[in-house]
Amino acid sequence: MSNATFLQIHPDNPQEKKIREAAEILRNGGVIIYPTDTIYGMGCDIHNARAIERVCQIKGVKPDKVNLSFICSDLTHISDYAKIDTPTYKVMKKALPGPFTFILNANSNVPKYTAAKKKTVGIRVPDNEIALALVRELGNPILSTSIRDEDEVLEYSTDPELIYEKYRNLVDMVIDGGPGNNIASTVVDASNDFEVLRQGAGDIEEFL
Repeated sequence: MSNATFLQIHPDNPQEKKIREAAEILRNGGVIIYPTDTIYGMGCDIHNARAIERVCQIKGVKPDKVNLSFICSDLTHISDYAKIDTPTYKVMKKALPGPFTFILNANSNVPKYTAAKKKTVGIRVPDNEIALALVRELGNPILSTSIRDEDEVLEYSTDPELIYEKYRNLVDMVIDGGPGNNIASTVVDASNDFEVLRQGAGDIEEFL
């Protein structure tokens, strides 16, 4: 693969033209790296099986082993992909957008190749204008995974130019939305009484 596009987007005021360019890459089966409110993520269209396979190959894991999340622009469409009761919805509405990944029971609308053997799905609504604008322009969630090794905090996870150097021959676009954080989202199992599976940038206790 030739070098990926390196696209600079202002984090507070994403330009529509650039967001459309990035969304078009996703729509055509591409893989992009983009900012969230925590660390940078790697994502693709949830409906493109080949793109999901590429994400898994880049991560070096099998599709049924990788931790994938759906990046949504709001809570409107969450019931399209997950089973959610009213108390859970109320907590998520207070906590999102924010640095949380909520694990919910998947429903039958989740593409089979994204759920694989898993019966749950991670839902993210990041507090980041670039990520939210991308999802709105694409028209459906982005399937996403962290680019950081779970066991290490690596310098390239925060600097878009270093991220580009590492991934430019693997992905189709790297969006520079400014420096990222090196603390991931807090993962909360909302199917099991809001059990914290990974403590990250958010404190779920504030919203319970």
